[in-house]
Amino acid sequence: MDPLRRKLLRGVATSGLLAAAIAAGALRPSRVFAAEWNKGGFEAKDVANVLKAIDAAAATDSRDIVINAPDIAEDGAMVAIDVVSNIPGTLSIAVVVEKNPYPLAAQFDFSNGALPQIALRLKMAQTSRVIVSAKAGGKVYIARTEIKVTVGGCAG
Repeated sequence: MDPLRRKLLRGVATSGLLAAAIAAGALRPSRVFAAEWNKGGFEAKDVANVLKAIDAAAATDSRDIVINAPDIAEDGAMVAIDVVSNIPGTLSIAVVVEKNPYPLAAQFDFSNGALPQIALRLKMAQTSRVIVSAKAGGKVYIARTEIKVTVGGCAG
């Protein structure tokens, strides 16, 4: 028998079984695509309302949140940062850029045992503080850093 024919038949059979499972309600793909999102946080236009929406209004400063970011970003359209939370049991990390039109840039939730580490690219309109909050053990912790954005790639 032709190997290509076998692959084709196997693919058709698998697709049929998957379609039947979805039609029967055994699989619900819409539940997989996205969890509940923080609509209020992502639509807020000032930092105070964002911090309320992510429950970080009364957060405690922590050195256990490590933000690796450039001091000066030559291109504000793509600022690379890495965030690691060394706080045991971290369940959520949120990144806020103070001077952006919509300050909440990202929010990540972690399952039990997941490594609370993220790498992302931020778009920053201008020099601004970046605030990172982490939820762990029923408390919220926060760390800040300032990133200077140069205009037109000039370092001055």
